[in-house]
Amino acid sequence: MGEAEEELRPSGPDLSKNSSASPFRRRDFALFWTAGAVDGLGTCASSLFLPLILLGAGYSSGLAGLVASVALVSGLVVSPIAGVFADRWPRKPMMYAAALIAAGAMGSVFVAVALGHVVLVHVLVAAVVEQAASATYGAAASGTIRRLVPPEQYSRAIGYLQARDQAVQIVGPTLGGVLYQLARWVPLLADAASFLLVAVLSKAIRADLTPERQGPAPSFTRDLAEGLRFVWAEPFLRFVVVWTAGINALLGALYFHAVFSSHAQDASPSSIGLILTLAGIGGLLGALAAPWLVRRVPAARIVTGASWAMVPTAAGLAFTSRTWAYGLLLSGVSLIVPSVVVVLQTRAVLVTPDRLLARMGTVLGTAGQGVAVLAPVAAGVLVAAYGGRAVALGCAGAFAGLALYATTRARLVVREAL
Repeated sequence: MGEAEEELRPSGPDLSKNSSASPFRRRDFALFWTAGAVDGLGTCASSLFLPLILLGAGYSSGLAGLVASVALVSGLVVSPIAGVFADRWPRKPMMYAAALIAAGAMGSVFVAVALGHVVLVHVLVAAVVEQAASATYGAAASGTIRRLVPPEQYSRAIGYLQARDQAVQIVGPTLGGVLYQLARWVPLLADAASFLLVAVLSKAIRADLTPERQGPAPSFTRDLAEGLRFVWAEPFLRFVVVWTAGINALLGALYFHAVFSSHAQDASPSSIGLILTLAGIGGLLGALAAPWLVRRVPAARIVTGASWAMVPTAAGLAFTSRTWAYGLLLSGVSLIVPSVVVVLQTRAVLVTPDRLLARMGTVLGTAGQGVAVLAPVAAGVLVAAYGGRAVALGCAGAFAGLALYATTRARLVVREAL
């Protein structure tokens, strides 16, 4: 036990003082949280409206969609590669360097739009660079939590990070819409400026975020393979991969099922927007409540209870036709998911050596996001072929299978994680 306890002890500055205080009392965590909020708001302000800028320049909707898809895929491809380097190099310089590169990419698009010279290839390259830089920032950031707060504050800190991301999803699109109304280039300027501020905030973090290494670094492929092997060999992390990938795929399918079904019933854009707004509010409330719930309810009960609670929610979507009902049901799902995320991410940090934190984070993130990319296409095809009710009932059945898997594994993996 002595070696294991030593491995789980955060390195860097002493974090033992005032361990019961709010994570925001720690300067470095406050800077890290703020940088993520600024980054998310800037990205939301521009990414949602980049296709509109291409359409306004005379390009087809197919080409505009292609740019968005290629950019997203590039981020997924770069993420595990960046994870290897984030476990080799000092993470703080990686964070602010990535932010500066993203600022340059989006700044160049801002200049092009402001001057009225929008070129598809330029926008595509800039979007790919921005997504790759964001993935690199995320990989480096995923290895930092252990250096910013003590272990007893992991669940609270991760809950605050979840709440931040949910709030950004609610506020970001509205902010982007307001900025876009001022001028087409304003959201791009805001995004570039936000990346510059992220670089400043990241550089201001005082904690040593350099990963621990033992001996000379092996080859890149061996490092990459080591991260994959570690995640798959650790029973708890293997459970996280399966559960997260399944939940992301099914939730994505349900969200787009609700949007496509509402559109088929001639719902107004504002009504469809209400669905996503209610879901976002549910996620925000769930993230804020998650640390409190995690401290009072056994982890295994949270995982299994939340998994089973999604089954009737998905089934309920099959028997409603009103957009507000879609929104309330999806809001209920969004309310319960953050607690599970806090449980899983907290224990993932505890079971992972410092030198593998970034690779672990990028493997889990890529597994979850990779299947989520397919959700819009799958939902559209299935709703068109079988109807919204059949898709919702199919998702309910898949949720039941996932909940059964969680029930058979949750207690074992939680015990292993501790």
